[in-house]
Amino acid sequence: MVDTYREEYNKWLNDSYFDDETKKELLEIKDDEKEIEDRFYTDLKFGTGGLRGIIGAGTNRMNKYIVRKATQGLANYIAKHGEKAKEQGVVIAYDSRKYSDIFAEETALVLNASGIKTYIFDSLRPTPELSFAIRELGAKAGVVITASHNPAEYNGYKVYWEDGGQIVPQIAEEITAEIENVTDITEIYPAKKEEMANKGLYNIIGKEVDERYINKVISLSLNPKVIEQCSENFKIVYTPLHGTGNIPVRETLKKAGFNNVFVVEEQEKPDPEFSTVRVPNPEERDALNLAIKVAEKNDADIVLGTDPDCDRVGVAVKHNGEYVLLTGNQIGALLVDYICSSLKEQGKLPDNGTVVKTIVTSELGQKIAQNYGIETVNTLTGFKFIGEKIKEFEEAGNKKFIFGWEESYGYLAGTFVRDKDAVIATLLICEMAAFVTESGKTLYDRLNELYEKYGFFKEELKSIKLTGVEGVQRIERVVEFFRNNPPKELSGLSVVRLEDYKNSKAYNLMDKTEDKLILPKSNVLHFRLEDDSWFCIRPSGTEPKLKIYFSVVDETGEKAEEKISCLTKTILNQINNAIE
Repeated sequence: MVDTYREEYNKWLNDSYFDDETKKELLEIKDDEKEIEDRFYTDLKFGTGGLRGIIGAGTNRMNKYIVRKATQGLANYIAKHGEKAKEQGVVIAYDSRKYSDIFAEETALVLNASGIKTYIFDSLRPTPELSFAIRELGAKAGVVITASHNPAEYNGYKVYWEDGGQIVPQIAEEITAEIENVTDITEIYPAKKEEMANKGLYNIIGKEVDERYINKVISLSLNPKVIEQCSENFKIVYTPLHGTGNIPVRETLKKAGFNNVFVVEEQEKPDPEFSTVRVPNPEERDALNLAIKVAEKNDADIVLGTDPDCDRVGVAVKHNGEYVLLTGNQIGALLVDYICSSLKEQGKLPDNGTVVKTIVTSELGQKIAQNYGIETVNTLTGFKFIGEKIKEFEEAGNKKFIFGWEESYGYLAGTFVRDKDAVIATLLICEMAAFVTESGKTLYDRLNELYEKYGFFKEELKSIKLTGVEGVQRIERVVEFFRNNPPKELSGLSVVRLEDYKNSKAYNLMDKTEDKLILPKSNVLHFRLEDDSWFCIRPSGTEPKLKIYFSVVDETGEKAEEKISCLTKTILNQINNAIE
């Protein structure tokens, strides 16, 4: 193995294909064997959505050469679908991260070199607008250069298919096979931009797509009269966290009729360093600290922040004079209630209406939907699976998609986008908050009403970061330990069911019977306790982390808090023992 990664390192250091900047970076680590190993012991994995990794030189890093290799694999895959697919082309978008614009252009020109038409946005755009543009332009595929809410040192490469959704596992596996067939990266050369533009293969897109997208977003408004009534008094604070949301979110809110929108000036402009936050992740309170200060100064009703590629949104609402952060599960439940109640009030709630969530998302939204006679469909973790369900519903004609959500702050209404969309979500959340405010309440008040009616749900997510070769092995060891040694009792409660998505089996741990799981295979374990509490263990698909999800429900908030604290502590202790 030492010879292998050293050989690759020396190749990158000496081959004329690699530029001087890359070689300079590699020379700086020539005496750091561990760093060389980490950069070259493997290729950056093309997962179910694409690539994501630390920016830098090496086969296990994000750089233009790895982008070229992935794109060549994608080009070969598209070419197998014939000349029509090549003419349909690929839409390319990018966010505000380091080298995003360079990686996007490399993607376009490598595709062009294979005779594939490309449409590239003239500047940074939100990921959901890419999803929209694929279907709007009739493209075969799409690529967005982003690492979502990861730290500044990361970038990524996500692939979408012609339905506008992220590629599902089968397509990802086929593209991965094509990438792995590209054995010599030094044979990949991007085409010349001017030549490709003259041939009609390299195309720039801009405001015409923006306008169509924003008009579609505004068409999802459920109570435009509420916005009109409160437009002068309802105050919104918004931060794009240095990402792509600034223009589309503000234009959408303005066009919808919200007149009091305060933007956090320090975080308004794109910044690849994300210099005002530790991590540009709206799930975390410190990412919204500056926005909350602006809200306090202006006595705002609601605070919202979107991540760099604007597919996730975090929310803080006023409660007892303070701004309280809502979780992704809470926002999703509130939106399910608002959308279903509004449609019912207007006589538009379809008989075959369906909402879609992931298996690690709280079941509060499911309880609410059930109250309105709406079915809930569960999917594996990842919004690609929610997008896939929309396509299935349309093709079968048996279900009407109303709303999709996941615990990690992703939401979608409408079907013109097939991925989580923070522009859509921001509009609906602001409208929902305005609607509740008109009745003299806050979103926090409404949340507590839902808890009183359906039970106090409490959720936690714990992530354990384990990097490098040893980290990957430790993560696998933990999952295998729980797969082979499922706990029988936790906190005095029996563990009654294990769903093992890798083996596609559900085990009733009480009577020792088995059922077949119909969802795709994935290295995920989901345990349910006798009181309907549950926890789930899975390796992250985008970061070197083990993720553990917990959920409980009880008759009071205090009891739910106590129950989840006990469950979390017990499972984490077992995991730490398994890691050692």
